[in-house]
Amino acid sequence: MPKISDALWELAAAEVRAREREVSEGLAEPRADPSAVCERTLFFMGSKAGGKTTIVLRCLDRDETPKSTLALEYTFGRRARGHNTVGGNFSINIVTALSVVLVLDLSKPSVLFGTAERLLQVTRAKVDQVFSDLQRTGESKSGKPPAPNRAPRILHKDHPDRELINPFPVPLLIIGSKFDIFQDFDSEKKKVISKTLRFLAHYYGASLIFTSTKSENLMAKTRGLVTHLAFGMERGKTVSVDPSKPLIIPTGMDSFSQIGSPPITDVDIGTLHARNPLDLWKKVFERVFPPESTSDLKELKDPAKDPQYSEAQIDSMRAQKDQVCLACASLLSLALDYCPNLSASLAPMLLG
Repeated sequence: MPKISDALWELAAAEVRAREREVSEGLAEPRADPSAVCERTLFFMGSKAGGKTTIVLRCLDRDETPKSTLALEYTFGRRARGHNTVGGNFSINIVTALSVVLVLDLSKPSVLFGTAERLLQVTRAKVDQVFSDLQRTGESKSGKPPAPNRAPRILHKDHPDRELINPFPVPLLIIGSKFDIFQDFDSEKKKVISKTLRFLAHYYGASLIFTSTKSENLMAKTRGLVTHLAFGMERGKTVSVDPSKPLIIPTGMDSFSQIGSPPITDVDIGTLHARNPLDLWKKVFERVFPPESTSDLKELKDPAKDPQYSEAQIDSMRAQKDQVCLACASLLSLALDYCPNLSASLAPMLLG
């Protein structure tokens, strides 16, 4: 009769072999090095005033009043087993544990596709550059190439779209915010937006969810996907593809056949002269929602004059400096009026 320890060893060995077989066949991702520090980075980007900060705070259960983010902001989240970072920074040390969260404002479809396209292109280029540097420097230091990027295995080996997608170099989550406004849109417009975002998410190997900070249920679903990326928690098994309801589609749970063709009826798709499927969906989307002209965009406010960034001492010193500069300018103007022959070389000295 075999010993219990022998039986347990055989079970463990069988599990390891099964795991290795799943990884080799693309059914699972390689497990992280257990000796590595358990720290992950989430980089939130997206539509201006689209709710990025609010979503971050809600996902971290922080009861704070969100403020508009100026350029870049860091927020830290911790769990009992260690601490994790929610924020943004692209370096070799962080990008290997990086996930990207793209927040798109569903209430502003005219800028939705352009925002997604620009941000994904820029972010992909930066991540690819860092991975390239990591590949080069890692190989030169150790004599062998570093572990490969963890993103390529997105779909099951038998998935019909496995060779048709262009997965993002790091895990990607697309959040459609302000669903409470979006749900009142015309049904055909909602269909165009929903199908287009489903295509984008599936094409890039991303998860997709529509949410609203006014719905506790939707925020709970959103929190599940965010904490899956940030802390490795279970992401949930809910799937919803009904355009009349909030979309919830985890990575790999959609297909091009289910999404269908771009929803347009008033023009022959063949006349759009698209270079590839992504370009075709863009042309169809922008036919329904013409993008805003850059000349129509409002001029950005000066953040130095924004009251939410006020600092009494700094603002006082800045005001004094402005007064001194104004006085110097007035003095120079007066001197030039009364002394027309004043040497031009003296002007820079007075301005200084």
